[in-house]
Amino acid sequence: MGSLPSPPQSAIQPPPPSPPSSYQVYASFCQWQQGPNTYICNRIECYSPSNNTWSYATSIPGITDNHFLKGFAVVSLGDHVFIIGGKQCYKQRVPGLLDPDEYVDKDVKIQSSVWRYSVRSNQWFTCVPLRTPRCDFAFSVCENKIYVAGGQSDLACARGVASTEVYDPLLDIWTPLADMAIRRYMCVGGDLASSAEVYDMQARKWGLVVGMWQLDVPPNQIVEVDGKLFSCGDCLNAWKGHIEVYDGSIWNEVEGSPQALKGSPISTSEANHEDWQPNQRLYLTMAPIGSCLYLLAGCRRAGDSSRTTSKVHIFDTSAATDAWRSLEQLSQTNRRD
Repeated sequence: MGSLPSPPQSAIQPPPPSPPSSYQVYASFCQWQQGPNTYICNRIECYSPSNNTWSYATSIPGITDNHFLKGFAVVSLGDHVFIIGGKQCYKQRVPGLLDPDEYVDKDVKIQSSVWRYSVRSNQWFTCVPLRTPRCDFAFSVCENKIYVAGGQSDLACARGVASTEVYDPLLDIWTPLADMAIRRYMCVGGDLASSAEVYDMQARKWGLVVGMWQLDVPPNQIVEVDGKLFSCGDCLNAWKGHIEVYDGSIWNEVEGSPQALKGSPISTSEANHEDWQPNQRLYLTMAPIGSCLYLLAGCRRAGDSSRTTSKVHIFDTSAATDAWRSLEQLSQTNRRD
């Protein structure tokens, strides 16, 4: 799943400040139905913070029937959503298992394609492809341009790449940048390395930041809010029971996050509840809106593959007290991964 905040804009330009209620969060889900004629697709759904609702927006184009996309970037610029790279996969039943519903993902190819979705017109447009096909790569937006770095470019090679490039949406071109010092793939920090790299746009080169991650295990996801970096989980475990903030030298647990998030779909342990059954976590992602950090989580009860439960938690990074609040839990009937 990928997610991003997309404020309403009419052009691909840096958006002016907007109240949180005017934002929407666009997220990608892999929806599939099991059976003799398995159906699968990548849906784009829209979450509205103003009324705590999810709605269907569109489906990602350019994917082979009954295949789905993984490891791609979802990037917001103005009122446009960009789908960049990734790898196509399909679901294959695991032979010889007692559970007939057990499937594994089979990789097919890594893509260089780039698609642009207009939120206002509900239309898709093709963009010039990446110079290097890649999946599971780092990406960011700066000065109205999209930067991508690292990732996997060849299914036959488990190592990442060090190449980077930048996209100008006004000119519709990708320009190569200097290579990073380390091949990076699969996680924010790259290949269980303890270092990070920062790109200096003035000097046009990468700088190495050593000792960025504790225990050499990088975070699963990092977002920026008001100049601070917040992380969720790590590359080995999508959820560690809390979120962390970077103070410039080490990562620290955000005060109150374990208590605020306990017992939600984020947590798979609700053993004190009389009707408790183990949860299967389906997705967990963060989206920054203004000074707030939105955590969107979803799970499925054991034995019920048709119903998904989702909940949104909000952390106000500027609040001195009562920084956490949770919205009403929602239930969906379609399978979302």
